[in-house]
Amino acid sequence: MYAIVRSGGRQHKVAVGDIVEVDKIPTAKVGDTVELSTLLVVDGEAVTSDPWVLAGIKVQAEIVDHHKGAKIDILRYKNKTGYRRRQGHRQQYTAIKVTGIPAAAK
Repeated sequence: MYAIVRSGGRQHKVAVGDIVEVDKIPTAKVGDTVELSTLLVVDGEAVTSDPWVLAGIKVQAEIVDHHKGAKIDILRYKNKTGYRRRQGHRQQYTAIKVTGIPAAAK
C-alpha cells in the first residue's frame, strides 16, 4: 500500500515506514506528528483518486529531523563588463517518517 501526498508544493510517493525529505515545516518540532493531504491511494489492485473520498484521508507522519541540503553555488557573470556576483544557497528540509496510511472507505 502506498500513497501520493502533497507537501510544500511538491508531491511524494510514500509507504508506511518510509523516511521522506520535504520542505521545512517550521511549526513542527522533532517527535511531533503531522498530517499530509493525500492525492492518491493505491492498495493492491484498488486505486482511490476520488477527491471526495480522499478529503477524509490524511497520511500520518512523525518528524524525525530538521536539516539543510547540499550547497548550491550561483554565479552571475557578464562578459567584458567586469560584472561578477557569487551567491550560495542551502535549502532547509524536514525528514519525516510515515507512520500510517488509513484505508479508503468503500
